[in-house]
Amino acid sequence: MEIQTNASTTTQVAKSAGSVGIAVFFSRILGLVREQVMAALFGAGFYMDAFVVAFRIPNLLRDLFAEGALSAAFVTVFTDYDQKKGQEAAWRLANNVLLTLTVLLSLITLLGMIFSKEIIQVMASNFGRTAGKIALTQLLTNIMFPFLIMVSLAAAVMGMLNAKGRFFIPAMASTFFNMGSIVGGVLCAWWAPAFGQPPIVGMAVGTLIGGILQLAIQLPSLKRSGFAWRPHIGLKDEGLRRIMILMIPAVIGLSATQINIFINTNFAARCAEGSVSWLNYAFRLMQFPIGIFGVAIAIATLPVISRQASQGDIGALKATYVSSLTMAFLMTIPASFGLAFLAKPIIRLIFEHGRFTSIDTLHTAEALAYYSVGLFAYSTIKITVPVFYALKDTKYPVISSFLAVVTNVLFISLALDAFQHKAIAFSTSITMIINFVFLSAVLYKKVGGYDLRYLIGAFIKITLASLAMGLLAYYLYPIIGQIMDQRVLLNQIISLMVAITLAVLVYFVLIRLLGIKEYQEVLGSLKRRYSGKI
Repeated sequence: MEIQTNASTTTQVAKSAGSVGIAVFFSRILGLVREQVMAALFGAGFYMDAFVVAFRIPNLLRDLFAEGALSAAFVTVFTDYDQKKGQEAAWRLANNVLLTLTVLLSLITLLGMIFSKEIIQVMASNFGRTAGKIALTQLLTNIMFPFLIMVSLAAAVMGMLNAKGRFFIPAMASTFFNMGSIVGGVLCAWWAPAFGQPPIVGMAVGTLIGGILQLAIQLPSLKRSGFAWRPHIGLKDEGLRRIMILMIPAVIGLSATQINIFINTNFAARCAEGSVSWLNYAFRLMQFPIGIFGVAIAIATLPVISRQASQGDIGALKATYVSSLTMAFLMTIPASFGLAFLAKPIIRLIFEHGRFTSIDTLHTAEALAYYSVGLFAYSTIKITVPVFYALKDTKYPVISSFLAVVTNVLFISLALDAFQHKAIAFSTSITMIINFVFLSAVLYKKVGGYDLRYLIGAFIKITLASLAMGLLAYYLYPIIGQIMDQRVLLNQIISLMVAITLAVLVYFVLIRLLGIKEYQEVLGSLKRRYSGKI
């Protein structure tokens, strides 16, 4: 089967993904700085474990209701309204969604704060074995819970802007979250002891400041897109009902990762103290390539696929899906091998400062290597699941999510005693791969097939090129390390950058020789952006 697409569709996705990718890159860099600050100030242990669990509670709900289910469902319906009913109807729907969402999330936040202790006892029951750990986690949870409202509204606004073809500012919004978290958090951490509170409380306040900034930075762009705030609630509104119909099962369909994170937190709390922090630092690092490549491509693809589904152009939809997956493979598979082979020097360079010890580096690197196995699956699921929503089918994402959760629990239960936190990281990767394979197979049947031969061929070629890249980096880094004293921070940076740069150059040479056409689209997008043509 030939790929039924034209160069303009693939280029459109590549251009939009490039725009988002650059914005997300700055956000992820600041995200790493935030994690570095946390590692240096608090290391991996009592305070950091409490913060991770406290932040994870509202963040889990954010991912379930906002950046996952709401974004996918809202963009699908909003795009359909904009195409068929006009801008006025689309903006009226947007006002209805924003106000309804504010009321609903305010209620959820209030209930979450009231029952925060009970939630913590379910999520991390073993915290009770350490004096004061549950009480501290409860305090941090109550401070950060309103973050759910701010960041969910920010996600809804991002969906509106994406549907209008605006990608850069929404993608930059999380940069302002990180800025608020770092600057506001450090200042509040410095002031916290004056109020009789530990410094980690200040970092919780900084998280709330970051959430406010993430919403505020998008509002001017939303206004320029034609939006005007006209408070309106209509629970019987057809558009809102359609969003809810898509969203309720989508909460489950897009939540395999988040449900597993909840379960994994409970398992991690049973391991050695610091395990929650090690897994968190490793997962945050893995989110760097997922955000730059996987999420960027998914955000750029969703409006295109939603429009193609609305117009009934299934041939174009299939071609866009195959091309988007190939671009995701092209960028995330080499990232997987790079993180796996260079996990320890990367962790040591980024985090091993202040209270973060060499033991923490070793255990975090172990988690990162196992997490990286499923990196490509994380990214491709973010592309695949919204296709089902665009086709108005939410059944199979629900089934897939259930399958992933059951597999995760069984795997960890069997391996936790022997492998501790490493079992949790590896199980997360395995379940994501199973989730992706299941969904892509179902979609293949549902749309009458897509160019599977091209997709599998590209996957194999990219994997082989990535393996060669990873092995080169793995053996090259210690050779460089023998030349340069690794006790000096600058030498660590130079050694790692030289090894990575040479390995990446080899990878792209191999990809070009292997004839992956999306390679040209990605490079073309970057060239146009940096030459000022976009």
